[in-house]
Amino acid sequence: MKLASLRAGRDGALVVVSRDLQRFLTAEMTLQQALDDWPAQAPVLAALSQQVNEGAGSPFVESDCASPLPRAYQWADGSAYVNHVELVRRARGAEMPESFWSDPLMYQGGSDSFLGPRDPIVMDDVAWGIDFEGEVAVITGDVPMGASVAQAAGAIRLLMLVNDVSLRNLIPAELGKGFGFFQSKPSSAFSPVCVTPDELGPAWDGGRLHLPLSIHFNDALFGQANAGVDMTFDFPTLIAHAAKTRPLAAGTIIGSGTVSNKGSDGSPGEPVSAGGLGYSCIAELRMIETLRDGQPSTAFMQFGDRVRIEMADANGAGIFGRIEQQVVARSHS
Repeated sequence: MKLASLRAGRDGALVVVSRDLQRFLTAEMTLQQALDDWPAQAPVLAALSQQVNEGAGSPFVESDCASPLPRAYQWADGSAYVNHVELVRRARGAEMPESFWSDPLMYQGGSDSFLGPRDPIVMDDVAWGIDFEGEVAVITGDVPMGASVAQAAGAIRLLMLVNDVSLRNLIPAELGKGFGFFQSKPSSAFSPVCVTPDELGPAWDGGRLHLPLSIHFNDALFGQANAGVDMTFDFPTLIAHAAKTRPLAAGTIIGSGTVSNKGSDGSPGEPVSAGGLGYSCIAELRMIETLRDGQPSTAFMQFGDRVRIEMADANGAGIFGRIEQQVVARSHS
């Protein structure tokens, strides 16, 4: 089934969306309430899903949506694509420890103010180095402390897309303090729709989603890396990592990190303009430009710039709807 939260109060109004993203039926609960009592509520939602897929319901408008979880108990973002980690660390002159290939990176992001899929990215200063990061995320049920990878796999309830906004020029000084991200990681945005794993068919193997993530920057194709390729740590591994020393509450969101593919020859990959799969963030392209030309030539996002993030199934039909955002200056009036 496919679920979304229409804008209503702090936690939205849960709706069940048709497979073609054209209609919805109201579920009379919030997504968090459904996740808190999933064994009882999932059959109720499944019945609504059958009805809406048979033609019932009202027209679904993606711009009416908040994030599927407008706020969450926890948002932890991994960095499962080590190719991305290596490139962005090189961009700021940092070596990558060998342990990054065996021990996942993860940071705890802010989860109290998620952006809706059409909300603007509001910033004070483009000098902060505003960047988009296209990712996949899962929403879990309750996960016990010390959960095995198999237990973690069984806790995956829903999948969705993410724009994990980063302020690249604030990151080096902040990480240099030795205490992690905070100001350099503003509110993230999520796709209009989240889906149960069964909606993905063979593209979902239980741990990785094997479909291209399409990124457009100012209407030009910027990236189409396959989310199932070069993902060093799958979602069950990331969830188990997060639960090593504490339980995870139902409604926890775990991100994949920026989707990133190497080139067919093992190189960091080529831009779309050069026939490659491109990138899911500007920082990777800037690193490639630096390696090739000695300095980057692509600027980070400026006021007025737009990003679009989406994913289609094997038949070309959209799965999650679109994240579509523009950078705007914060009003001080």
